[in-house]
Amino acid sequence: MAKFRFHKVAAVAVLIGTAAWMGTGKFSSVGSAAQEAPAAAAPAAGTPEAAPAPEAVARTVAYVVPPRRMHARAIRMSGVTEANKRAILATRAGGIIDELPVQQGQRVETGDLILRLAAEEKAAAVETARAVFTQRQAENKASESLAKSGNLARLQIDASRAALAQARSQLEAAEAELARDAVLAPFNGVVDKIDVELGSSVIQGGQVATLLNLDPILAVGEVSERELGFLEVGSEADVRLINGMQVEGTVRYISREASAQTRTFRIEVAVPNSKGEIPAGMTAEITLRAAPVDAVFLPRSVVTLSVDGEIGVRSLDPSDKVVFIPIDLVDDTPEGLVLAGIPKDTRIIVAGQDLVSNGDLVKPVEADMATLRTLAGEATGG
Repeated sequence: MAKFRFHKVAAVAVLIGTAAWMGTGKFSSVGSAAQEAPAAAAPAAGTPEAAPAPEAVARTVAYVVPPRRMHARAIRMSGVTEANKRAILATRAGGIIDELPVQQGQRVETGDLILRLAAEEKAAAVETARAVFTQRQAENKASESLAKSGNLARLQIDASRAALAQARSQLEAAEAELARDAVLAPFNGVVDKIDVELGSSVIQGGQVATLLNLDPILAVGEVSERELGFLEVGSEADVRLINGMQVEGTVRYISREASAQTRTFRIEVAVPNSKGEIPAGMTAEITLRAAPVDAVFLPRSVVTLSVDGEIGVRSLDPSDKVVFIPIDLVDDTPEGLVLAGIPKDTRIIVAGQDLVSNGDLVKPVEADMATLRTLAGEATGG
């Protein structure tokens, strides 16, 4: 009985002690709260404050003040060669081909016979009309002579003149009808294609041959709205053909109306081709040269983008802070880029420009020629 009472008293005592401890709230300092408390406490008197964080060290960049020179703006485009003139020859009458004196690839001059149809009856009609015309000429001559001597009435001389005029008209009509059976070359060129054979039949308006004039040959391309203002008729142009041939030409035509689909303008470059070495339909790269502008030469690696995606270079202001300068790409040469729009005596960052931002204070070091050659070699893959 005494043992049972002791355990009961002990349990009640433990319960009372636990309740008293929880009532004090001291358990909240256990664990992470207890560890955070000292950190949040203010430093004791006489204790030195924490040292401030060290300032960022200025980054070192290399720069150059590039030399300036005048350079003609290059505008490049893909194009194709076209014939200066192209004509699909057709007959003006139907019939059987009686003469076909030309072959494919043959050069012809203006007025040379390409094809003639058989027309014996038309030739006979011409001979008849010519004989009548000759007779009316003789009659009219005699009438005129009699009229001068006063031996012929006025009405008779008028009838003679009318008969002569009618005979002349009939002869001209017969000759014109005979001429419809002949197809002549309208200009100097090359017979590129013949669609008929000797002795075959053709209808009126039937296609018989294709004639090309290849001197000069045209290199045709299209320029954008932005580039149109730099070009003018008569400007020089370089043309590089797909077979490696390089020739020079002159801008002959610039369209004044843009294509509705591409918003570009057609341009034609006339290239001398007296020997016919350049065919029509060959792929070509056209480089147009505009008026020279003040520009600088820099490696391709120097060019970077702004936060807005604008192409340009990073430079230094008088206080050695980074500044972004938009550029105008004038030309892309094997030695590097030709850039316009850069003010005179500007210090251009050539190494480290992609590691800094606008407004950064940097430590500039002037780049030497060896550095520039290295950058140029990396830019070209050398």
